[in-house]
Amino acid sequence: MPSVGSMFKNIASVIESLTDNHQDPLHVGEAMACWTYLAYVSDVNGYIQAGLNTTTDPELQDLLYDGNKVTKSHQKEISDFMRKEGVPLPQLPEDKPHSKPNEIPLGAKLTDTELVNTVNYNFVIAADMCASAASQSLRTDVALMFLKFQTDKLSLGMKAKKIMQDKGWLKVPPFYHPPGSPSQS
Repeated sequence: MPSVGSMFKNIASVIESLTDNHQDPLHVGEAMACWTYLAYVSDVNGYIQAGLNTTTDPELQDLLYDGNKVTKSHQKEISDFMRKEGVPLPQLPEDKPHSKPNEIPLGAKLTDTELVNTVNYNFVIAADMCASAASQSLRTDVALMFLKFQTDKLSLGMKAKKIMQDKGWLKVPPFYHPPGSPSQS
């Protein structure tokens, strides 16, 4: 069965072949969406790198490694695109230096539960940002770039959810039973 990523690439190729408006200049909303997304994922990646430096859980390390890889690829793709289009780049943070998780005092690092929940919130926020940017883009190449980014973030979110469920880290709100509904025993 083909992966979600390969299916998306095939769909994107078909859509892109049907329309070619790359010559139109970016409108101010497209430029702002690119600038905001680049600034956001660059800051979030610092958090992911800090998590890689502090957790000893192998599944969480794998998720964070994937998150770092995806974020770095998004940073490169959107930075290259913005340079080509003449959009100034935001100031980007430096990568975190590597450290050993067991050498960091417990009070100075987040627990695995705090870490994975916060990283997952960021995957959700980034996916929402991408959906908004894609829907507001007039240029097909910009919309497709953001749809690809959204797909990547949703894939990371699904992986995070599975880990969170398996380890009991998923925060689930109480179930809602409206007044007058049949009781559930």
